Amino acid sequence: MAVKLICASHSPLMEFAAPQDRAQEQKVRETFSKLAAEVAAYDPTLIIAFGPDHFNGFFYDLMPSFCVGIRATAAGDWDYGKDNAHINVPEETALHLVRRVLDDGVDTAYSYRMQADHGVTQPLHFLCGGQLDRYPTIPIFINGAAAPMPTAKRTIALGRAVGQFIQSLNLENERVLILGTGGLSHDPPTPQMGAVPPEVEEFLICGRNPSAEARHARQAKIIAVGQKLAAGDQSVAVPLNPEWDIALLEKFKQADFAALEAMSEADIRRDGGRGGQEVRSWMAAFAALHEIGDYEMTTHCYEDISEWIAGFGIVSAELKG
Repeated sequence: MAVKLICASHSPLMEFAAPQDRAQEQKVRETFSKLAAEVAAYDPTLIIAFGPDHFNGFFYDLMPSFCVGIRATAAGDWDYGKDNAHINVPEETALHLVRRVLDDGVDTAYSYRMQADHGVTQPLHFLCGGQLDRYPTIPIFINGAAAPMPTAKRTIALGRAVGQFIQSLNLENERVLILGTGGLSHDPPTPQMGAVPPEVEEFLICGRNPSAEARHARQAKIIAVGQKLAAGDQSVAVPLNPEWDIALLEKFKQADFAALEAMSEADIRRDGGRGGQEVRSWMAAFAALHEIGDYEMTTHCYEDISEWIAGFGIVSAELKG
């Protein structure tokens, strides 16, 4: 059995806002193209995709810390997987994963009608030739937007349990790709309960399947924040924090899970902004790989791109030996 990992930031603004420094965009897109070719050559028999949600598929009417998709479609936000594009979830394998994780003492929700937003669909789009259903994929949602959120320690426990599940497959020809997406530092205008008008709170509680007009208005607001941040207006968002990002990448490279487990929700918000909370997906992905064995990580690119409201990092890792 072979196991590989790719973790990448995401930004829906990639298709809507060009950075002033076009070399930054070129580096990110070239890295995705290079890794997409590697994924095609690897031809995974299973992708396990850890990702967040941005109030497109999960809402406060019932907000789990973790949720495994047994069946899943794309939420269609930012035009990734429009019209409820199908995600190719192998149901029996996904149920086996849920059973294994529960047996390992990590309580995860599961869904037969998951809507995966760009936190999962964008990296699948770039790494799988634009085809969300190209490879069997189990999406695993990790709450990184709706406070209160799962602790880093519990998130890493989830990852380790998934690593145990991967080991249990024990099939000679299995080729597993672990995908983690989100972060690094960024502060998109994600509304917060208790700090917004009642109509916005209602959206946060049950805002599924918005009209095209409502989705366009929401997306236009995010594009505007990116443009203002790039122009130096730090009143609209916490500025990107390359120093924090680089130090975090080093923690993943060194498999320093003690340091990662010590990170609190408040710490991440202070240093990485609201979107920095999504690094939980990286934590779970690396914990899953490390549960199988020691690994070597390669950083393919890091670019702080204000127009995309993202400290944009892309890394891969393979087991040693």
